[in-house]
Amino acid sequence: MFLHGTSRQNKLGHLEIGGVDALYLAEHYGTPLYVYDVALIRERAKSFKQAFIDADLKAQVAYASKAFSSVAMIQLAEQEGLSLDVVSGGELFTAVAAGFPADRIHFHGNNKSKEELKMALDHQIGCIVVDNFYEISLLAELCRKSGRTMDVLLRITPGVEAHTHDYITTGQEDSKFGFDLHNGQIEKAIEQVLQSDHIRLLGVHCHIGSQIFDTAGFVLAAEKIFAKLNEWRESFGFVSEVLNLGGGFGIRYTEEDEPLHPAVYVEKIIEAVKENAALHAFDIPEIWIEPGRSLVGDAGTTLYTIGSQKEVPGTRKYAAVDGGMSDNIRPALYQAKYEAVSANRIGEHHDKTVSIAGKCCESGDMLIWDIDLPEVKEGDLLAVFCTGAYGYSMANNYNRIPRPAVVFVEDGEAHLVIRRETYEDIVKLDLPFKTGVKQ
Repeated sequence: MFLHGTSRQNKLGHLEIGGVDALYLAEHYGTPLYVYDVALIRERAKSFKQAFIDADLKAQVAYASKAFSSVAMIQLAEQEGLSLDVVSGGELFTAVAAGFPADRIHFHGNNKSKEELKMALDHQIGCIVVDNFYEISLLAELCRKSGRTMDVLLRITPGVEAHTHDYITTGQEDSKFGFDLHNGQIEKAIEQVLQSDHIRLLGVHCHIGSQIFDTAGFVLAAEKIFAKLNEWRESFGFVSEVLNLGGGFGIRYTEEDEPLHPAVYVEKIIEAVKENAALHAFDIPEIWIEPGRSLVGDAGTTLYTIGSQKEVPGTRKYAAVDGGMSDNIRPALYQAKYEAVSANRIGEHHDKTVSIAGKCCESGDMLIWDIDLPEVKEGDLLAVFCTGAYGYSMANNYNRIPRPAVVFVEDGEAHLVIRRETYEDIVKLDLPFKTGVKQ
């Protein structure tokens, strides 16, 4: 049994997270419940930052807030001195509501609307990561009309394929993201940006994928980019002040996963940047990275209550929980795998095989297939680990199920940071339909 962060078995034989008994959390806040181990998030943030400090290099560690965005989470990122990566107007609005420093916000996305770009300009954010020619033209025109200037990075697809799920691979040439590094697209984009009086080309960005367990892809991306930077210096006189190598650093979901320590990812990235900068006679650019899952993923645990059970003789036993694909769609979407324990009987032998079903009206709503637990009983508390990334942020109201609450735990204290949705919340945007009446 692998426990993450501050999670441990307490004297009562219960799971404890951040010094708080999981049974107390379930009784006080209900289930399903997302629980975040704040100390582990802080530790991860410090690990990424310290590696750059030790190397005495200018850098920004930007939290990729799509992994989990809330006012409290963004305030925690600010406390730890992180920058912030947002990918929509909603994430930007959340950052502003949290009081996050605008000059440390980077705005990503492959189809930013005019309204979203205007919002970014109005709040004078630090940087926009431009994804396509349409966006260059739109941003240049908005800047011209407003009399503002904006620093930008150009997102490139370097042709590096991370060994991960197809849906979360982004650096290969056939991708909806960015300018291709090899077919002349990126050169046209650079030329277009350099011709604008209102957009300043700060550097380049790439993101090769997610849930990556080695550094080879980052090293290869750096090699390819520096070779191109050398060409662009000759042809455009452009020298990149910033090199953003994205994120995608993996975490341990199951015993099959073998992620590296955050410092190892950073050290290899620094080594590759230094070597290639020296090879092509460049000063070392400011290095940006964008950890998301690796900051919050294994800091999150979801608590569920076991309900009905079903046994298919000679085949399988099922136990259903009070959540499912409405609060964690990743098993259905990516065939993602998780580990779990009986939170109220963590000290007992986990030697009875059972499959954990969600409550949604879908046969594919299965959270975990064939996991060993104590003999499950109605009312047992199940803790599913590593749900901190893309759990709440991808939660939905399928079957009109309200989304769970979110609690931060640290030093024996629990803090409610997102309240549980109610049935009233579910219908509050609905309007009645009456024939013959114009709305």
